[in-house]
Amino acid sequence: MKEIINRRSIRQFKNKEVSNEVIETLLHAAMQAPSANNEQPWEFIVVKKRDLLEKISEIHPFAKMTSQASVAIIVCGDLNKEISKGRWVQDCSAATENLLLEVVHQGLGAVWVGVYPRKEREEEIRKLFNLPENIIPLCIVPIGYPNEEKDYENRFKKERIHYDRW
Repeated sequence: MKEIINRRSIRQFKNKEVSNEVIETLLHAAMQAPSANNEQPWEFIVVKKRDLLEKISEIHPFAKMTSQASVAIIVCGDLNKEISKGRWVQDCSAATENLLLEVVHQGLGAVWVGVYPRKEREEEIRKLFNLPENIIPLCIVPIGYPNEEKDYENRFKKERIHYDRW
């Protein structure tokens, strides 16, 4: 529960590099996500080049923080790996959540920046990273050492729990 409770959307980062070893650990966590029919339709683009991080911040209206991040991971779905049509979104979302929880465990900060299903955002990312047609960018996760603190917010609402019926 510690990582779940402490996960926050972090949008300000220190000028400190995230090591390749930590990045690989984050990706290992992402790939341990559940997947419909175990198809694992995810693909990941690790972006460390400063010019590309800057370009993401320019082309996506809600990704300005990417210019400060040490790294960004773009989570994509591969339609050619689909067995259960349309389930790539759920599978890649589960992978993204695993990634975000491991970010907290590693003492880092991150934020989930949606791309899919906004066609204009998909196309911009597709062009920038030369994605083939079968690869759909779901989201961008800018990651770094946090340069901000956010308080705990209790989101548990008992009134939203229904037993056996509505």
